[in-house]
Amino acid sequence: MQLVEWAEETARDRLAEALPRRWSHVQAVARRAGQLSPPLGEDGELLHAAAWLHDVGYAPELATTGFHPLDGARYLRTEDVPSRLVGLVAMHSSAAAEAELFGVADQLGEFTDERTLTRDLLWWCDMTIGPDGQCMTFEERMDDVRARYGPDHYVTQALDRGMAERVGAVERAEAWIASVGLAGQV
Repeated sequence: MQLVEWAEETARDRLAEALPRRWSHVQAVARRAGQLSPPLGEDGELLHAAAWLHDVGYAPELATTGFHPLDGARYLRTEDVPSRLVGLVAMHSSAAAEAELFGVADQLGEFTDERTLTRDLLWWCDMTIGPDGQCMTFEERMDDVRARYGPDHYVTQALDRGMAERVGAVERAEAWIASVGLAGQV
């Protein structure tokens, strides 16, 4: 079985029934990543698979720490998947900033943030799709997160703490998307 197909099946098995709203988000993130994959060459498959799996750590049977990037990455580390995929899931969407406030930064440090275009594109896909799978601008998505969690929640605090890194990833992703002629199509 190919990596992307395995990733989709794994995400479906873990999320579709248990967390249907999360599954809607994941499907839309993966659809968007799939649209970006062809011009990426070999990294296209990796991006697409990571998009399917980025929130697998929310699955109740995998949520051992309650920090989904870490729980998802630890699960994937037990599977026969590329280490880059594991790292992309662990570090997606400025997870390091959130891990500090959640108290698992040392544990998340087991994984590598590769800081590549593939990583930036995964972050962009995640941060431009709403909780129900709707397309949003980055700014709308950040406002949505703030509204859902409130100003005192660690997620909102981490959002602000990691904002410069998020903005940089989004800007680099959008520049690449425009350079390959996909702006306005994804």
